[in-house]
Amino acid sequence: MRTYKIIKKMIQSKGLSFACVALLFFSCKKSNENTDTTTPADLTVVSVTPTSGGGIISYELPPENDLLFVRADYINAQSNEVFRVSSKENNSIEISGLVDTTPLEVTLSVVDKSQNQSEGIIVSLTPKRSFIFDVIEDISLTEDLGGVRVNWENPEEKTVFIYLYVDVNGEEEVRILSSNSKTNSKFVRGLAAVPTNFSAKVEDFDGNMTVVNELGQYTPLFEEKITKDTWALVENLSINGNAYEGSTVNFWDDIVDSSTTNSDNNYFIIDRGDNGGVLRWPLDIVIDLNKTAKINRIKVWQRAFWYGRGEDPFKPYYYQAENLRSFEVYVSNDKMEWQLIGTFDIGDPKSSEGEVPIAKLEEAALGHDFILDEISPEFRYFKFSITANFGSDTFVHGSEVSLFGIDNIQ
Repeated sequence: MRTYKIIKKMIQSKGLSFACVALLFFSCKKSNENTDTTTPADLTVVSVTPTSGGGIISYELPPENDLLFVRADYINAQSNEVFRVSSKENNSIEISGLVDTTPLEVTLSVVDKSQNQSEGIIVSLTPKRSFIFDVIEDISLTEDLGGVRVNWENPEEKTVFIYLYVDVNGEEEVRILSSNSKTNSKFVRGLAAVPTNFSAKVEDFDGNMTVVNELGQYTPLFEEKITKDTWALVENLSINGNAYEGSTVNFWDDIVDSSTTNSDNNYFIIDRGDNGGVLRWPLDIVIDLNKTAKINRIKVWQRAFWYGRGEDPFKPYYYQAENLRSFEVYVSNDKMEWQLIGTFDIGDPKSSEGEVPIAKLEEAALGHDFILDEISPEFRYFKFSITANFGSDTFVHGSEVSLFGIDNIQ
């Protein structure tokens, strides 16, 4: 009788049919009757292994069929209550986010598919000192072109964030480096060739940090533009870029093409008709510097002037079908053994309608800067190997290339 009154009240207040409310009511009742409310048994701890900044707890699960995961609750080094979970498929769980060797209590519990949680057991863990202290103690700097190289070992291969403080005459900036690799060497660029003070601190993924450690004073090496007055084309190793008004040697004449005039004709034009009837990628331009150099940066300009520019006399040809897009750079001292030092792509910023953002046009006009992962070896011969243009199967154009590093090494 009580059930009937409840259903009747729902019909009157909600305007529902008797059949609908009855079905809802009895379905819920049946569902509640089938819900598993049995608390699972606790697991059995097999071993506790301290690690750097945490530990690994191995265990055996209770013999139940509906287990879902193991949960570990504890207080981390920042006094926050945190938890970790491990799938029922595992037989261990990792505890992390700790800093020193202070003993810790971890509560381990088992959760089943109905979200029932066991009472839990308390496990004692004494972690090892955090790996962030090993990293900060291992950091070293080496002076490099236009900056410094930051080197460190990370034996635990855990994610770390290194805050490098750069101080020039009291004006400080910070650069943030990150890695989970065991051995690391990262280049911090854009620094003037003046005495500079460096310091650093290390942070882990959980927000634990070391104190700031002074690294000392270093002077980045001066980066200069490699002069081009001695450069010469190695014709027998190079593609023919002399089609129409173009010339291969224009690629290093120190004149950047303008979109408003063709009077200087300072770009190269590679025509498939001059090169066996097809563009066989890669298309190599090999240059003899007639001296030796080391480089850490390359700058490339696309062709700007375009005869088919239409009604807009200032519309440049940047990012269009025939312009060079991607390339590889090789260096050598004998023209036989070549070392790849970089693979680069200008990228295609055009919209689906073919429009190029103003910022990208401005970038192309200033030249595309490409920075090597590390300073090149000393070399005499330079191979610019074009691997793609923006779509043409007939022509490839380019205006200028410049190299930056240490010039005329004696």
